[in-house]
Amino acid sequence: MKKFFRWVFRWLFRLGLAWVLLTALLVIPLRWVEPPTSAFMQIHRWVEQGSISHQWVPRQAISDELALAVIAAEDQNFPKHRGFDAAEIRKAIDTHRQGGRLRGASTITQQLARNLYLWPRRSWVRKALEMWFAGWLEVSLSKQRILELYLNVIELGEGVYGAEAGARHHFDRPASELTPQQAALLAGVLPAPRSLDASEPDHYLQQRQTWILGQMRNLGHGWLPE
Repeated sequence: MKKFFRWVFRWLFRLGLAWVLLTALLVIPLRWVEPPTSAFMQIHRWVEQGSISHQWVPRQAISDELALAVIAAEDQNFPKHRGFDAAEIRKAIDTHRQGGRLRGASTITQQLARNLYLWPRRSWVRKALEMWFAGWLEVSLSKQRILELYLNVIELGEGVYGAEAGARHHFDRPASELTPQQAALLAGVLPAPRSLDASEPDHYLQQRQTWILGQMRNLGHGWLPE
């Protein structure tokens, strides 16, 4: 029996070590290498049989307005937290306990982990993996790099991925030339990029744009990670 438990422990240790090494190989190179694609893009292409519009651009080619808009819309504590926003998680739990809908409390880092490595359908397994990869991303990369990666992989319309493709698809201009109003509309579609249209905003998206613009003014460009 002791031999059996030693054998089990030895294989569990090997599997754990292999998992850590695989994670490191997937995350650490992102310090220097631009990912050519993401898990979400490949699912859209091969599982959903859809076309992809995507063009990587460096952070300098993306307007600060869009960078600030996505922080204002999705994760206002992004410059301060280490991948997980405990205050937002507590708010989400309290809202659910009071009978409200269980809303997401994912940070930009968690959303990046999900887009790069995982799948859209919610599950506890996905959430655990999302938190695992988010922790590695925060330890391995700077905040500026995490934001650059996020802006280049987020879906901003059906099959439209990244700031450059989103700006050209919706506004026929590069991401570097987005106005605050356009940036707020793009950030506004992030919860549901396949049902909200930044180029033809409905009443809900217009209201969301107004709220995001107000949050952008409150935060200011000094809130962007350097």
